[in-house]
Amino acid sequence: MSAPDRSRKLLRRMALLCTVLVLVITSLSAYIRLSRAGLSCADWPQCYGEGLRQAQQGIAATAGESDATAIARLAHRIVASSALLLIVTMVVVCFTARPVRWADGRVALALLVLALGLAVLGRWSSDARVPAVAIGNLLGGFAMLALCWRLMHDAGNALAPGWRAWARVAALLVALQVALGGLVSASFSATSCSGFSDCIDAARGLPWTALDPWREPVLAGAPPINASGALAQAMHRVLGVLLLFATAPLALAALRSARPLAAAVLLTALTLVVGLGLVMAGSGPALGVALAHNLGAALLLATLVELSRSPRPTPHPSAPS
Repeated sequence: MSAPDRSRKLLRRMALLCTVLVLVITSLSAYIRLSRAGLSCADWPQCYGEGLRQAQQGIAATAGESDATAIARLAHRIVASSALLLIVTMVVVCFTARPVRWADGRVALALLVLALGLAVLGRWSSDARVPAVAIGNLLGGFAMLALCWRLMHDAGNALAPGWRAWARVAALLVALQVALGGLVSASFSATSCSGFSDCIDAARGLPWTALDPWREPVLAGAPPINASGALAQAMHRVLGVLLLFATAPLALAALRSARPLAAAVLLTALTLVVGLGLVMAGSGPALGVALAHNLGAALLLATLVELSRSPRPTPHPSAPS
């Protein structure tokens, strides 16, 4: 095996490990965020958002962090530190290889910038009252996963140019949907409305400022905890329907391009996102269902980003001397 092949094989193995670590990080982060919000708490829904209500009223928190959440927080720090060391190693491998792996190196550097940025953002995450911090964490973690996923795969059997453009648009829509989901979660909007038509009706007349991620939510003591959250809920559900029709054809395109694994992951992730979204809309936001929904969204975005990449140019053989 040649030196370039060895460096590529090593990089792919590290990218696979990085993908697993980032999946764990995003899942732990979601668990910590949703648990602190009170999702599926014992006295649901009265306990939902209790921590923020007490902070807004200047009252000391009556309940401390649960043992499970404390363990998840410790595990998150350990796994995040391990991922950062791995990413630094990937950068070194890319730029010390001969020839230098410039394309992979740029992706690895982008990973490093995101990891450091999230580490800085994490200093404000636990006490943040505005949804923008949670949305930044969510999008940053999902972007890291997409970049790891991209490094893990070769660019062979790329989709046709038109389908690649479609995949890019779908990836942007998924990123917007993730941001809306983060806004719903961080603004305590799970009880703002129930069914699809109920959310549309409740959203009518609400100002667009209800979508401002820098606006601290004002919570009531009884459902709906945040009535203005119905606008984010309605948009999240409408965009979910659009994504179903925008993304499903890409699975067929991946199959036609001899990408069966990408097609299978895309369909599985889409089923998780849409199916579990319907479950939560019908029976309430159970913590386990919400975490699986979050995982499906992460895999969906990562797969779309990978499908949108252009094929690498085939090197021309050197002319005979």
